[in-house]
Parts: sequence; structure tokens; C-alpha cells
Amino acid sequence: MVSPEIGKNNRLRVQEEKPTGLILDGGPLGPLHLARNEITTETATDVGDEIDVFVTLDSEDQLYATTRQPLATVGEFALLRVVDVASAGVFLDWGLPKDLLLPFREQIRDARTGTYELVYIDLDRASQRLVASAKLKKFVSKEVPRDLRPGDGVELLITQRTDLGWKAIVDNAYWGLLRVPDDVAGPARGQRLPAFINQIRSDGLVDLSLEPPGYERVSGAAEKILQQLAETPDGFLPLHDKSDPQEIREALGISKKIFKQAIGGLFKQGRLTIEKDGRTGISKIS
Repeated sequence: MVSPEIGKNNRLRVQEEKPTGLILDGGPLGPLHLARNEITTETATDVGDEIDVFVTLDSEDQLYATTRQPLATVGEFALLRVVDVASAGVFLDWGLPKDLLLPFREQIRDARTGTYELVYIDLDRASQRLVASAKLKKFVSKEVPRDLRPGDGVELLITQRTDLGWKAIVDNAYWGLLRVPDDVAGPARGQRLPAFINQIRSDGLVDLSLEPPGYERVSGAAEKILQQLAETPDGFLPLHDKSDPQEIREALGISKKIFKQAIGGLFKQGRLTIEKDGRTGISKIS
């Protein structure tokens, strides 16, 4: 069995069943209790069975296991809401009964109840306590993976807007910059979304795009348009070359430029018609 880790999901073996719940084999962490009210009819309870649980600390800093899933685990980033202010810092709601502490020393601004803070989930090795940090630069690498290539698909966590675009944490590991056209509303802070590597710059930064580079983005957009047309009752979409860019983005998740290229190609292939009389939009040809 792999040694279990605090603040992460683990697969642990049942050692014993008690009236209060199950005792799980925590290895070097010692026996871990899983409360009776978290055991369902689908939970394996026989000695020797294995259960997927999250290992954390209760209000008395005692380790225990839970089947509840937090919004983020150790080593991950998340946008969390401040629910209380205390002498040691502020507490964040991360989906578990015991809120997560963001110490004052780990804040970059005055966090108050009701605000949302973008933080990294960390484990204080000395105290074995879970804490949050808003000082993201300490946990994001300045170097990109050597095997990274333009066109690779990645996942972004948006952190802030800059003069050049939206700064983002890529694949939970390194920095990137998402460039969004001026006529399109950008993503929200803390939002996660899929993207593509557009360019790896000489200064080590990564330029990102919401669409794959080259012809692939047009081809993918064309398939998306056809799928949307097939799912509408009358095979019609009220989108055209004069539509608002944001309207196209919200409906299809692509830019207006790519939309026009895609419908142009589909029109030439005879796979859709462009209607202008009575209603303006595109219709699929059976």
C-alpha cells in the first residue's frame, strides 16, 4: 500500500468496524476513523476492503478520514470564499466541516468575510496542519516542461488580468498568458477552462489560446457548428457574419473570425445554407 498523505485522496484498507464507524489502516499516520454517518450501502465495510477517502484534521487537529471531497487538495490552487476572520488569519470555505486557515502572513491583500481569495493548498510539515497561501508565486514554476509543444491541450486557472491578457496557471504548475480579443469578454478570475499552447516564447513564458492553432481550429469549429445545428429542433442557428462576437463565443465557444472561416468552408462544401430572407442565420442541409 502506498503511504497515505494528509490533505490528499487516499485508498485505505479497512482494519476494523466499530459502532462509531470504520477504522482504516493509515500506515505511518496510524489508524484513521471514518464516521458511521459517512458510510453508505455502497461502502465496502469488510475487513481487508479498500475505500477511497480524503485524510484531513478535525477541529482538535486530530487526523481522520472522510468520503467528502474538498474543493482542492494539497498541491492545488482554488478560488475560495472567506467565511470568518480570526486573530491568526481568515478562514476559507473549502467544502469540509473544518474551514481552511489563510494566515495573515500568507495574504497579499486585506481579506474580509465574503471576499474570494485565490490560494494554494499547502501542508505545514512541522505542525502537519493544512493551510492556504495567496502568495502564488512561491508555488508556480517559472520554467515550462521541456516536452511542451504548440498545439498541446492544457487546463488553465485564471489568476488576473494584465495589459497583455489574462495571466493563468497552466496545468497546476507554470505560468501562461491567455490573449483574448478586445471585442470579447475575458474569463473570470478563478475560472478553470481548457486551452491550447499557442507559442513558447524565448523568455520562457507561454502564450495560450482558447482554440487549437492552424487549420485544426477551423475544422473543430466546423464540426461544433454542425453538431449545434443537428441538436436544434429546426436545424437553424440565428448566427451570421454580422452577429456580435460575444454572442458567437457564448453559443459556440469560438471567436467570430473562426466562425466566419468555418461557415464559409461548410457553405462551399454544401453542408449548410446561409439564410437572409425572413430570418438571418445558418441552416444545415440534410
